[in-house]
Amino acid sequence: MPTALITGASRGLGAAIAQELESTHRILLGGRDEAALQPLADHLPDADPWTVDLTDRAAVSEAASTVKSLDVLVHNAGMAEIGSIRDTPLSVWESTLEVNLLAIVHLTRELLPALRLAGGHVVLINSGAGLRANAGWSAYAASKFALRAFADALRLEEPALRVTSIFPGRIDTDMQRSIVATEGREYEPDEFLRPATVAQAVAHAIRMPRDGHPTEVVLRPKRT
Repeated sequence: MPTALITGASRGLGAAIAQELESTHRILLGGRDEAALQPLADHLPDADPWTVDLTDRAAVSEAASTVKSLDVLVHNAGMAEIGSIRDTPLSVWESTLEVNLLAIVHLTRELLPALRLAGGHVVLINSGAGLRANAGWSAYAASKFALRAFADALRLEEPALRVTSIFPGRIDTDMQRSIVATEGREYEPDEFLRPATVAQAVAHAIRMPRDGHPTEVVLRPKRT
């Protein structure tokens, strides 16, 4: 059975992707907190926690060394803080770029031997902010534009791999609730994509026959 590693898998979109792939893949559930990952691991028949803080370079290198062959790597972990360029502290820029770009670059580099061995597929959960920057989302958009460039470069430099950028609109998750609260609005779940919907798009890209290379998938909430 092929193996898929999903980061940020303890809840939200990451958990939905794990549930979508569990019938066809052995799942490594990536996250910082094993206790948070264990309930999902117990629920899925062939899933195990893969516990590591993605910002800890040495720990990531050690954890990656245990993965000998990897068919799918889904980069789902990320962070978002809103604020204008003027009002966003440099420390937030640094942490945003660390989590949304540099940690992804490092993990991908460490797992390249395993991905090459399997002729693997790298899926990067980007954002509509990675296609168009909006006021108040400067640090987040910068990290996602950079993530798109990384995906494009990886696709060119590693032609044996498939590399897919997923650009979903805003998703109904706990993180989204926090963002909406910061915006001072009432939360309306129907305004957002369901995690299961985005997970299906991810799974469709992964299951596409090998003669097809889904380079980018753009998904938006349907307006009623």
